[in-house]
Amino acid sequence: MKKTLLNSALLIALSVTGTVAFAKPCDNLPNQAALETALKDAQSEANGGFGLHMWASIVNRAGVVCAVARSGAAPGDQWPGSRVISAQKANTANAFSLPGLALSTANLYSATQPGGSLFGLQESNPVNINAAYDGAFNKYGTANDPLVGKKIGGVNVFGGGLALYDEKGELLGGLGVSGDSSCADHNIAWRIRFDLGLDHVPSGVATNGDDNIVYDITNGDAAPVTGVPALGKSTGGWGHPSCSNAAKSIAEGFKKAGSGSL
Repeated sequence: MKKTLLNSALLIALSVTGTVAFAKPCDNLPNQAALETALKDAQSEANGGFGLHMWASIVNRAGVVCAVARSGAAPGDQWPGSRVISAQKANTANAFSLPGLALSTANLYSATQPGGSLFGLQESNPVNINAAYDGAFNKYGTANDPLVGKKIGGVNVFGGGLALYDEKGELLGGLGVSGDSSCADHNIAWRIRFDLGLDHVPSGVATNGDDNIVYDITNGDAAPVTGVPALGKSTGGWGHPSCSNAAKSIAEGFKKAGSGSL
């Protein structure tokens, strides 16, 4: 009897309002078209890399893939392997950022090397193999990409992944970019996030107090026999290797995330 009354009430509500709206997991994040536009705009600029075509992915706070885009006309115009990497980067930035502290994938590089404070982190959340390689190749990077709606998992610890914060400072998920040098990936992701208006980072480990890439790895003393410098270490513990002077200069010129300008 109670179930019948409840169903009747629902039918009455539907007849009056016409529909009942339920929030979907990705409603508060950019759609595929917006991501693709921002990716193409960012990729077309000088980013200190090779100027290659790129993949970009967005996940929500639960780690569900909401959008995948590419800058090239066809799936094969960018490294096929970088599609899954872009989603992993988005997952990583989301998974290891908090409402009060953002960590980019670039920030995780040094800490996850042997002897680092987070060594082994990259093995902690395996990628979802079934999701990663499912579906038709020609759908990759489109609104119907087979990754959409699935949890990709995976942890990536070099440049290209950033957490997404709206104007209220709410952590919505993560963005991942892949397809060029890791330093250029970071620069492109930084531009995309800015264009999407989701760079209101509360705090971070970088010099500006955000999640920008940190270039503070210095080489050790040269070995007495070979003359080759020892593997460099990050002075602050959050450093990333430099890929090129151009990429480094561009990143160091970025304004603080959320400042309203690049």
